[in-house]
Amino acid sequence: MYYPDEVIDEVRLQNDIVDVIGQYVALKKKGGTYFGLCPFHNEKTPSFSVTREKQMYYCFGCGKGGNVITFLKDYENYTFPEAVQALAERAGIRLPEKEESEEDRRRKALRDRILEVNKKAALYFYHQLKSERGKRAHDYFVGRGLSEETIVKFGLGYSNPYRDDLYRAMKKEGYEDGLLAQTGLFTIDERGAFDKFWNRAMFPIMDANKKVIAFGGRVMGEGEPKYLNSPETMIFDKSRNLYGLHLARSTRRDFFLVCEGYMDVIALHQAGFDNAVAALGTAFTPQHANLLRRFTSQVVLTLDSDGAGQKAALRAIPILRSAGLSVRVLDMKPYKDPDEFIKALGAEAYEQRIESAENFFLFEIRKMRERYDLSDPEQLTQFHRGIARRLLEFPEELERNNYLEAACRAYQIQPQQMKQLVVRMAARGYVPEPAEEPVRPAPVYKKKEKDGGLRQSQAILLTWLAEYPALYRALNGRLSPEDFSEGVYRRAAQLLWEQLAQGPADPARIIDRFAEDEEQYNEAAALFQARIDDVDSAQARVKAAEDAYRRVRRARLEQETRSADLAGLQKLLKQQEALKSFRLRPEDVSL
Repeated sequence: MYYPDEVIDEVRLQNDIVDVIGQYVALKKKGGTYFGLCPFHNEKTPSFSVTREKQMYYCFGCGKGGNVITFLKDYENYTFPEAVQALAERAGIRLPEKEESEEDRRRKALRDRILEVNKKAALYFYHQLKSERGKRAHDYFVGRGLSEETIVKFGLGYSNPYRDDLYRAMKKEGYEDGLLAQTGLFTIDERGAFDKFWNRAMFPIMDANKKVIAFGGRVMGEGEPKYLNSPETMIFDKSRNLYGLHLARSTRRDFFLVCEGYMDVIALHQAGFDNAVAALGTAFTPQHANLLRRFTSQVVLTLDSDGAGQKAALRAIPILRSAGLSVRVLDMKPYKDPDEFIKALGAEAYEQRIESAENFFLFEIRKMRERYDLSDPEQLTQFHRGIARRLLEFPEELERNNYLEAACRAYQIQPQQMKQLVVRMAARGYVPEPAEEPVRPAPVYKKKEKDGGLRQSQAILLTWLAEYPALYRALNGRLSPEDFSEGVYRRAAQLLWEQLAQGPADPARIIDRFAEDEEQYNEAAALFQARIDDVDSAQARVKAAEDAYRRVRRARLEQETRSADLAGLQKLLKQQEALKSFRLRPEDVSL
């Protein structure tokens, strides 16, 4: 679907980027910028920035950047028109009905056909489960305590013990190899075509909108791997989907249960806990946490009670906390997982365990306590120091004191002594960076490039010209788009000059003009996020701007001297000499 620029601009302007991204990422304000953990790559310290004034986001860690439309496009795996449509609906904007571009039509058609194949595969597996050949898998599900209603509810199935059974079924439906190869259900190469899943109890994986996007399969009998998941495809990213979310999103409970496997989720739902979800064969990720945050503010971890499950809980806690979620941990001992627990003690006992679920901090302290022999004075001291270090991770004094008192009550420690220990450790430099403190981006001027920092200087000028209206007035006539390197730099400069000639800059609109090429798009976004290290005063900012201007102009003049005649050369030399005396004022680089 093609939309005119003015329509795209209206949609973008009516959707504040901080409000929209804040629904997916926990953002904390620092100065005029918001920071959070990047949803596009794994990181422990926030380097993902969102600027309301520019209506742009940029990650200094992975280089991903853009505006509110491209954020939704990349996060939700939408096409560009789909992202525009979603944001228009959010803002109550009625979009004109226009013809889709050929590229959009192709991408949407491919996506729809992959979803169509997955849906038919799910139905095929279900029918096989109900046939005589599926008796073994059906007996497995019934043996695990599942009712027929639950089997239907989750669309469970069976893949026959033939390596090309599903492939032959899909070929009869008229699907070509090129499409089938992109579904993740088949391996098609010079040796032939083979099903990824065969002789397995099948678990369809659905997205939040109840569309089948992938599958998981448990082998029947001997075979490796025991559990197998679909590979990632155009419609399936395992780090951004949770098993059972299509049902859990409708729960009336105000929290989600996070467990480990398919059967745990299914057993919990069957027992009445319709708020259960699980990660899909991968470690818990920030993307999972951000996805949960769209539907709840509270999480109860009900991971396996063995060593691996407890370690997984310890790894998940900081990820969930960084997304702004409240976290508790459920104790299932002496049973391993929710499925075993409910079979043994029932849903009512599990409900009681939920009500008594342990606060995340006390859980972490309890697991840390297991490493020490508290009858040994030296190890007891080390344990107390470990608690103090953990308390230093809370940036707010009130929150830190609340947890301090809770830990002291649990382990018979004098609160005043713990407070003194925390203060001493802070004075010795044990204070970790607060969660809201972003990683300082690598200074632009410290990167070594073959062009002597020319492109870095151009990026600084573009960033500051967009930020400081007075700088454009001071440089206009002295500097032009032709002074910038050909390609993205010059095109971005031309668009910026056009905007500044008519009013304030709108970088978010400029980068839209690069949407057709993802590499150029990210490069353009970075041009308006350039930073210089150690520029913390008006005087330093003036000097940096002057240096950047001189470097850019000098490069252009040197280029022109190569083809100039005598008269032109004399003129260029005078301009080069004038660069030495050029000066900016502090008000030229301030708001």
